[in-house]
Amino acid sequence: MTTHATAAARATVYGYPRQGPDRKLKKAVEGYWKGRVTAEALRETAAGLRRTTWRQLADAGLHEVPTGDFSMYDHVLDTSVMVGAVPDRHRAAVEADPLDGYFAMARGTREVAPLEMTKWFDTNYHYLVPELGPDTVFRADSAKQVAELREAVALGHTPRPVLVGPVTYLLLAKPAPGVDGSFVPLTLLDRLIPVYAEVLADLRAAGAEWVQLDEPALVQDGTAAELNAAARAYRELGALTDRPKLLVASYFDRLGEALPVLAKAPVEGLALDFTGPASANLDDLAAAGGLPGKRLVAGLVDGRNVWINDLSASLSTLGTLLGLAGRVDVAASCSLLHVPLDATVEREVDPQIARWLAFARQKTAEIVTLARGLSDGTDTIAAQLAANRADLASRAGSALTRDPAVRARAQAVTGADARRSRPYAERAAAQRDRLRLPQLPTTTIGSFPQTAELRTARADLRAGRIGTAGYEERIEAEIREVVSFQEKAGLDVLVHGEPERNDMVQYFAERLTGYLATRHGWVQSYGTRYVRPPILAGDISRPEPMTVRWTAYAQSLTDRPVKGMLTGPVTMLAWSFVRDDQPLAETARQVALALRDEVADLEAAGTSVIQVDEPALRETLPLRAAGRPRYLAWATEAFRLTTAGVRADTQIHTHMCYAEFGDILQAIDDLDADVISLEAARSHMQVAGELAEAGYPREVGPGVYDIHSPRVPSAEEAAALLRRGLEAIPPERLWVNPDCGLKTRGWPEVRASLKHMVAAAREVRAVLDGTAS
Repeated sequence: MTTHATAAARATVYGYPRQGPDRKLKKAVEGYWKGRVTAEALRETAAGLRRTTWRQLADAGLHEVPTGDFSMYDHVLDTSVMVGAVPDRHRAAVEADPLDGYFAMARGTREVAPLEMTKWFDTNYHYLVPELGPDTVFRADSAKQVAELREAVALGHTPRPVLVGPVTYLLLAKPAPGVDGSFVPLTLLDRLIPVYAEVLADLRAAGAEWVQLDEPALVQDGTAAELNAAARAYRELGALTDRPKLLVASYFDRLGEALPVLAKAPVEGLALDFTGPASANLDDLAAAGGLPGKRLVAGLVDGRNVWINDLSASLSTLGTLLGLAGRVDVAASCSLLHVPLDATVEREVDPQIARWLAFARQKTAEIVTLARGLSDGTDTIAAQLAANRADLASRAGSALTRDPAVRARAQAVTGADARRSRPYAERAAAQRDRLRLPQLPTTTIGSFPQTAELRTARADLRAGRIGTAGYEERIEAEIREVVSFQEKAGLDVLVHGEPERNDMVQYFAERLTGYLATRHGWVQSYGTRYVRPPILAGDISRPEPMTVRWTAYAQSLTDRPVKGMLTGPVTMLAWSFVRDDQPLAETARQVALALRDEVADLEAAGTSVIQVDEPALRETLPLRAAGRPRYLAWATEAFRLTTAGVRADTQIHTHMCYAEFGDILQAIDDLDADVISLEAARSHMQVAGELAEAGYPREVGPGVYDIHSPRVPSAEEAAALLRRGLEAIPPERLWVNPDCGLKTRGWPEVRASLKHMVAAAREVRAVLDGTAS
């Protein structure tokens, strides 16, 4: 197909990975926290990363570069600073030192709790939740946004500042502690709009032609009040005379009923996602009458996955879009924050598979190619199109992607395979008889601190500086230390600490067929926490046991039960880059069957408690309600398929963290786990009340120790949270545990925090038993 040239299309992106090569930003920020890097040096590192990114994007052929998307920790936290929404408990710290105060809001201090953290829509990125109340007073502080804009202008780039939009910001917010839970932050819109107006005026004065306002919250099912708020916000912002041109962006799903609202708003452009479920935006846009006279930025390159784009299909969509807008430009579907930097540095990847991969730099090149083809005609990109067709055909026909035995096993699954043999009440009695645990049993979520020595041991093994025997001796020594500490601390159900694991998904991916692990594919999860999501390239099977060796060794050191620790099938998908050539449900079933084999081997080795973590169950929930029943049906079936083959007296645990659980309470019940542990410390035991209100009948461990903060909670603080949990969950069904794994914490704070947690459990237990002094 040959298309004719049209008006010059611009190529752009909404955002870019922040960390730089080799996670340079992470190292600088953590060095600052430890006192090894000065504030000035940290700021210069950040500025250097911004300069490098802008130069690379411009050299690649982008016509506009984003500014303001760079963050030292989180872009939503940056927005809270921009609008002056600093919690009262942090205000003095922010006023004394803005940088230290900023990090205090993110991480907390020994005296002051941080902001709550939760997932950014259906991604594995975490944002800091704004805390607002009826007394909140907003004040504009555009210093960061203006400074970064001026940096880009001075370097000769065409910048487009990117801001979280006012409606999304308010919809992401929660009532501040002490504020009535019925308070609706969206009611503050009239106070917030003038602050955005001031920021927009500042950006225009600093040289911005366009400003992008991100409104991803509008792709969810919107209430009438939310749609009216969006209409009012952009009617008022659009009516401003002292402002840049406005580009309102959405992504992750179709805009639906919000599309005509934004299309009619007096703004100059919309940026829409046209990938995955958001491809429905094409028909919706046509039904809404298009965007005559306005700019449309078409997100056609998937910003959330790592597979190459089908350039011919994207050009076809672009051809249709040309008739629906005044001008059409090309972008990724969302910020490239969600993918690694550069696929070309992955030199250990099979060359055949490498042809199929596109990370941020490759996606930028695809965007530029599409914009050129749209502007100058497809003849000008004939070579790129031919190479792309060959790469797509290579993947479609590769034997690496299909295993007949795996597919036959998955097709043979029946409903009985995903059901426990005995009802919960009978299982609970059998487990009590076997485990003999006290009321309010104490445990941890699984991981213990990953020390520098452990990371060095893994690096030495990879580099051949030590052999397998030497490495295993080091792991055994760490397990002995972890088990000994737990016994001395008084924990009831122990873990082996996971010293052999680099990551809760990658570790398993490296031991399953069909997965591909990267060496440099880092993606930001939150703050300075980066992960390397593995890539699901083919059908999944388990060649040999993955965890039995270490779990059995830990159990040999103690008479107390040691949990077997696995990552669940949905989380294995959510925290990987998944296949886009088959339904997720089919891939989930393959992973579940592989994990089912591991569960069976753990039980056969004598493991009495097996935890299958599913922290991603909520984050993968479709953003629109219509898609949720089908997703939850296959997701919960995959968990049960993993766990249902065990005996009645084997206790199955699961764990979830840092998500809004209210939307999936029925699904949590449908998992049929015997015990569930959940994040609860930052949200003040909110989830315990939600589970009680929903009539959840099984055992629950709401966290009493926030592991994402360096502060050590006192025994009194943990006891107070326990007592609050007991208001919702009876003592015979309440467990005591941290919010999440302890991998990212240091040993001194872990030792102190867990000792306080056990002391709190004993104190509350004594009151319940009537033995308190």
